[in-house]
Amino acid sequence: MPNTLTDSELNALRQIDTPTIANAIEPFKVRSDTDGFMGWDIRCMFPELGVMVGYAVTATLDTTTHGRVHDKEARLKCFEAIHNSPKPVVLVLKDVGPKPQHGCHFGDGLTTVAQRLGAIGLVTDGGVRDVDTVREMGFHYFAPGMVPAHGNFGFLEAQVPVEVSRVRVQPGDLIHADANGVVTIPLEIARDVIAESRKVLDAEAAYRDWINSDDFSMEKLRER
Repeated sequence: MPNTLTDSELNALRQIDTPTIANAIEPFKVRSDTDGFMGWDIRCMFPELGVMVGYAVTATLDTTTHGRVHDKEARLKCFEAIHNSPKPVVLVLKDVGPKPQHGCHFGDGLTTVAQRLGAIGLVTDGGVRDVDTVREMGFHYFAPGMVPAHGNFGFLEAQVPVEVSRVRVQPGDLIHADANGVVTIPLEIARDVIAESRKVLDAEAAYRDWINSDDFSMEKLRER
């Protein structure tokens, strides 16, 4: 995959919060400022795990169609994609079943396999379960909420474009997420976003310092 980052660059991204990353992408004008970030329907389940950064492996799932025969080969294709992808991997799973609020895509069983193959977390518009065990495993969950049963579980397609929370995610996209939510980073500017993030943080710190200084006034705020 072109434009994959070094371990040092990935680590640098882990030191930056996701809102700062979102702000740092904007000056490059590679997409609309209203695109590329997920909404409050996808929430961080384990904020104590900090920042998640990785390359997307995608799949579609349907756990709520009664009587559908599960294709185990589809699940194996997803596992193979994790194995073959640049690391670390973030799974991005799309619910396509008829009862999305009842769909459950991940628990401690799949987490054990995915983590062993190189995945560090999951972003999905379906449900998740086994949250206490998965939290202890240090595996990130970003999802709408919990569902206790796996239903008629089944993967459908692996490594296809998916849309989660109105964000289109391609296999290999770079995902950045923390307690504030999920953002995709265009790979062609990922290295530049690291440097731009430092500028954003410095500018925000300077602005806060000025607001709290004796030089601050309503008149000067209006001018600024």
